[in-house]
Amino acid sequence: MAAKPVPDGYHTVTPYLTVRGAPKVIEFLQQAFGAKISHEPIKRPDGSVMHAQVTIGDSPIMIAEESEMAKATASSLYLYVPNVDSVYQRAVKAGGTTIMEPTDMFYGDRSGGVKDPSGNSWFIATHKEEIAPQELQKRAEAFMKQQKGKAA
Repeated sequence: MAAKPVPDGYHTVTPYLTVRGAPKVIEFLQQAFGAKISHEPIKRPDGSVMHAQVTIGDSPIMIAEESEMAKATASSLYLYVPNVDSVYQRAVKAGGTTIMEPTDMFYGDRSGGVKDPSGNSWFIATHKEEIAPQELQKRAEAFMKQQKGKAA
């Protein structure tokens, strides 16, 4: 049987996080975002996680403990959920470090963010409003002007 170029259950792009403390990151993702382990971790001889996979909603995320070949790098991920405020609170309770409390954003999402135990940023959002491109541009310009005023 021929293999499919994109396996069932995957998307064209799948995040692959190289982290420090893979078990802690996996536990955080389970507690904060309801991640399910979709592939039991494959371990290296030293017991560290060579490869693991979780699924959040409909999205697989691959995870590996850093090694000499691949050092941990911080990534940013954007997660859509039905209720950003409750998921944000759950993420903080699970040990996430606050980046930004949930706020209504000019681009139509209510969004907040946390960092996981390895320093990855998880921006959590609920889409609240469809915005026409011209209106989005106007709002973006107003937002940038406001931010520039805060920096002065």
